[in-house]
Amino acid sequence: MFEFSPDLWVAPVPPLYLAAAVPVALLLDQLFGEPPPRLHPVVWIGHYLGRAGRWLAPQQGVGPSPEGRRDLWRGLAGAVLWAVGAACAVGLAWPLQQALIHLGPVAAVLGLGLLLKPLLAWRMLRREVQAVEAALAQSLEAGRSRLAWLVSRDVSALSASEVRESALESLSENLNDSVLAPLFWFAVAGLPGAALYRFANTADAMWGYPGWRRSASGEWRYWAWAGKWAARADDVLSWLPARFTALLLLGLRPGLWAGLPAQARQTPSPNSGWPMAALALRLSVRLAKPGVYTLNPGAPAPEAHHTPRAIALCGRVVLAGALLSMALGAGRPW
Repeated sequence: MFEFSPDLWVAPVPPLYLAAAVPVALLLDQLFGEPPPRLHPVVWIGHYLGRAGRWLAPQQGVGPSPEGRRDLWRGLAGAVLWAVGAACAVGLAWPLQQALIHLGPVAAVLGLGLLLKPLLAWRMLRREVQAVEAALAQSLEAGRSRLAWLVSRDVSALSASEVRESALESLSENLNDSVLAPLFWFAVAGLPGAALYRFANTADAMWGYPGWRRSASGEWRYWAWAGKWAARADDVLSWLPARFTALLLLGLRPGLWAGLPAQARQTPSPNSGWPMAALALRLSVRLAKPGVYTLNPGAPAPEAHHTPRAIALCGRVVLAGALLSMALGAGRPW
């Protein structure tokens, strides 16, 4: 019979449980995709961040303009609200994990894999990028419209080539953010580690802007100070996984490794440029965000056949990343 005891909350997770849960999560992702929104922890995180953000970030046209002013109090409030949300994510994941490991190996592995699945999303990412390419084959307007589901940038003036470049950039960036980084932190710190990373990455996506951003409800809010902590926290947690993702994308091509750091530094983000530059170098194509950066500038723009090649390459990287996370989880000494 299962009994609650003080040891329940401090018992370490057997390393092999973490390793075995990874293929369970990826199999569930492949078979079923995303859970319903009402059951999706990332949707819950988004609801919290959306409600807190409406209080946190100043709205355009309400009060004095926040531009050009230091606002340390909003920065502090953003850090506190981030910490509250992160504590809730970890505080839910920790007892669930600890309860599972006391149910026996089979139940623990299946349960951990089931709870890890919503924290990663390879099938959805792959299908969204495929959908952009399919829409682009119909018309430029259809491609732009479908791309808007995938990226937050303004797509109204993008050319066909720029639509494809944006989709491939999102594929490589989210390969890290939505798949490999959650697996890395799951291997390092179990379910709480994956939950913390997913919270931090979602917070960065919703709060981590250097200026004005239009929300889903249509109003413009100023995030330069309110979202500063969220942006920096994601930078820290994504630093190592982003570089691992880039190296896996390049694979056994040491001739490409030397040019990677210089290309990666072209982007404003300290992390997203690494997998994007790696994909550009590996496919020998140019990837650019107009007016912001150009990666691998001497190469031609990607064409339609580059999209399935990129997806197949990223699929192999997911497999390699899963195997490495399993090895890290199984071999960790703590």
